[in-house]
Amino acid sequence: MTQGYHDKARQLLRISGADRQDFLQGLVSNDLNKLSSGPIYAALLSAQGKYLFDFFLAADGEAVLIDVAALRAPALAQRLSMYRLRADVQIEADERPVWRGIGAPPKGGFADPRHAAMGWRLYGEALIAPLPEDHFEALRVEHIIPEPELVENETYILEAGFERLNGVDFRKGCYVGQEITARMKHKTELKKGLRRVAVQGEAEFGSAISANGKPVGTLYTVVGENGLAHLRFDRAQGEMQAGSATLTLA
Repeated sequence: MTQGYHDKARQLLRISGADRQDFLQGLVSNDLNKLSSGPIYAALLSAQGKYLFDFFLAADGEAVLIDVAALRAPALAQRLSMYRLRADVQIEADERPVWRGIGAPPKGGFADPRHAAMGWRLYGEALIAPLPEDHFEALRVEHIIPEPELVENETYILEAGFERLNGVDFRKGCYVGQEITARMKHKTELKKGLRRVAVQGEAEFGSAISANGKPVGTLYTVVGENGLAHLRFDRAQGEMQAGSATLTLA
């Protein structure tokens, strides 16, 4: 059965103009050439390789749509405008609603490119059975899919699992922050990252995690007895503490 809801926390930006694809290709972590096969997931990074924005990109006739968190849409539009220079690119808001759901995608819908468990997305109106708006939270935690766990100017996307989530392409060539991201992929072993943890007790979003009196990381979303945490791998062993909660690796 197809079910869905209008995700009012998302906003569309429309990128048009003759240079739109080359413009975005030089900025984002994924390969715009993949749009011919369907929408993609990607990030815009700082020059230091740190996360600034994540979003979905979809071809829309003579334009590219960017599906981004609504609260971050104005800042993303401003950032893109900063890079535009003399390129033939126009950046504007698109008022079509963003829908999310499960079951067979409605006409015009597409599978979430991050993970099959995250259902489908649709840009436009939909007449379908309602789905609770918190439906995807437990699935997101189960499959280690970050959303609020992505921290502006702090997160490195490989530590957040972007390679596993189809959000980065290592063969596409240069983009902002590419050098740092490639170095982390090919020349270093990740020592920190996002992991699922079992949670017993109460702890707030953003609580510091410790073990044996040493800092281990940060606890983020908790749903039931499962949570997402950014951890130092060498210290994430045995029982850990966050607030009044006890954590263990799931």
